[in-house]
Amino acid sequence: MPAAATMSCLVVDDQQTIRSLVRSGLQELGFKAIHEASDGEDGLRHMLSRPINLVISDFNMPKLDGLGLLRAVRSHPPIQKTAFIMLTGRADKELVQRAVQFGVNNYLVKPFTVATLREKIEAVFGTLH
Repeated sequence: MPAAATMSCLVVDDQQTIRSLVRSGLQELGFKAIHEASDGEDGLRHMLSRPINLVISDFNMPKLDGLGLLRAVRSHPPIQKTAFIMLTGRADKELVQRAVQFGVNNYLVKPFTVATLREKIEAVFGTLH
């Protein structure tokens, strides 16, 4: 049972409004260390420079999309065990299957509520406190 306050989270989305929504949801759940990146390349650089426990990444982004970021994370041993939740506006079965194939831990469909965000994170880590 991890304490949300001790975990480091990275929110990767090309839309500032979505990053802000996810950030405020995470803050409501007790997360303190929340980092942001505007695309997958920036997100990967972030992950290589500091320890991150959880990535919440949009699927559709310029430069490196969510699947590309997920594949990069899973193929890089120092960060490959990082929990990864894919955030998308598309509840597309093929996309979900590809994300699962590449090792995504969970999936969050936009729009979401803080309760749904908690549910998805707890499905990966167990009850937050």
